Amino acid sequence: MKENETKKTLPEAEADGVIEGRNAVIEALRSGAAIDKIYLAKGETDKTLGHIASKARANGIVVVETERRKLDMMSQTGAHQGVVAVCAVRTYCSIDDILAIAAERGEDPFVIICDEISDPHNLGAIIRSAECAGAHGIIIPKRRSAGVTAIVGKVSAGAAEHMAVARVPNITNAIKELKQAGLWIYGTAADGQSSLWKTNLTGPIGLVIGSEGDGMSRLVAESCDVTVSIPMKGKVSSLNASCAATILMYEVLHQRMK
Repeated sequence: MKENETKKTLPEAEADGVIEGRNAVIEALRSGAAIDKIYLAKGETDKTLGHIASKARANGIVVVETERRKLDMMSQTGAHQGVVAVCAVRTYCSIDDILAIAAERGEDPFVIICDEISDPHNLGAIIRSAECAGAHGIIIPKRRSAGVTAIVGKVSAGAAEHMAVARVPNITNAIKELKQAGLWIYGTAADGQSSLWKTNLTGPIGLVIGSEGDGMSRLVAESCDVTVSIPMKGKVSSLNASCAATILMYEVLHQRMK
């Protein structure tokens, strides 16, 4: 099979939440489509791309300048013309909305905070586990993070349709807001202060999951009330971010069900 025969047609690509090409992205912006991020070729001075960037930023959409080879990898049609838009599969909510869900259920808030989880497969798996473990919502940052796109929705096996997700400009500020609402913040770290099995995870809590490569950022780690480590007995020193998140979330559920 020739390479161009493996490319998807534009309607098929858009069904996967990817919109490519200048006219297609402009039309999506004009129609008010729920766009998660727009990726532009770095160094381009084309007026049309500048117009797309300006309109996107005016609408509060994150614009990322990236190398053209990354756009080539993201492209599903082979005709991106220097711009690729990735759509969100649902509307983001606020932190107050998440806390309101907990109140409606008559439960202590249980919030998952993702500190720059960039792999959409990891985010989708975290959303799936969070929904199954009874979390009330997930918080993600606007930048340096996967959004709730079609890929994330597929990996979550439908959980993204039921899980409240707040997208915030700054994770540290979001943690401050949660603390003001009475939540204790637990961060995950290999050298955590407390072993998971010895940590009291009852009551209103926020659980921070660090990025795939670097874990929690310094400011986020300093904002946590307690850092927690998962006991490890194998030769590998760490777990995949979504696997670690699942273990931690189910320990929270286990303690809440006692």
